[in-house]
Amino acid sequence: MTSTQHESRTKLLDAALDVFRAKGYTATRVEDICAAAGLTKGSFFHHFKTKDELAIAAAGRWTEVTGALFRGADYHKPTDPVDRVLGYIEFRKQLLRGSLAEYTCLLGTLIQEVYDTNPPIRIACEASISSHVATLVDDIEAAKAAHAPGASWSTESLALHMQAVIQGSYIIAKARYGADPAAESIEHLKRYVAGLFGRSIQ
Repeated sequence: MTSTQHESRTKLLDAALDVFRAKGYTATRVEDICAAAGLTKGSFFHHFKTKDELAIAAAGRWTEVTGALFRGADYHKPTDPVDRVLGYIEFRKQLLRGSLAEYTCLLGTLIQEVYDTNPPIRIACEASISSHVATLVDDIEAAKAAHAPGASWSTESLALHMQAVIQGSYIIAKARYGADPAAESIEHLKRYVAGLFGRSIQ
C-alpha cells in the first residue's frame, strides 16, 4: 500500500468513527462516509468491500486512536495505584466535551445496534473493549493488594463494571441530550470505587 493509499484508508476510518457515532450504523451510508472523508466511492471500495468490513476495521482504528490518548494521559503519574484508578475515572469525565457524537463511544454505538444481527462487528467491538479493560487491570490489582487485600471481587470484574457505568452514562447523555447527567454518573462511579479502597469522596 502506497502512502497515498494508506492516507485515504485512514481518512475513511476516521470519518467512520465520527459518522457512525453521529448517525448510528444502520442510518450511515457509504456515501456519508465518503463525503465526510472527502473521497470518492471508488476510493472506498478500493479499501473496503462493504460497510460491514469498514465497521470492523473502524473498531481497530478506535483501539489505536483511543489507546494513544489513554497512554498519554496524566492519570498514570501518581505513585499510589488508587490515585491512578480514580484519576482514570476523572479523566473519563473530563472527556465529556463537545457534541454527543464527539464524546460518546463508537463501540457502544455499534454494539447496541448490531449485537445480535452482525456477530463479526460485535466481536471486533468486544475485542477493543477487552483490550482497554486490560490496560486497567494492573492498577486495579495493585490498588486491591495495597488497600483491599481481602476483597472477594476480581480486578477484571471491576474494570468491566467501570466500563458498564461509563457506557451507560452515554446512553443517559443521549436520552437527555447533554453531558451533565453523564458527568454525575461518572462522579458516582468514582465515589463507589474510592469506597472499595477505603477512600471517601464527598
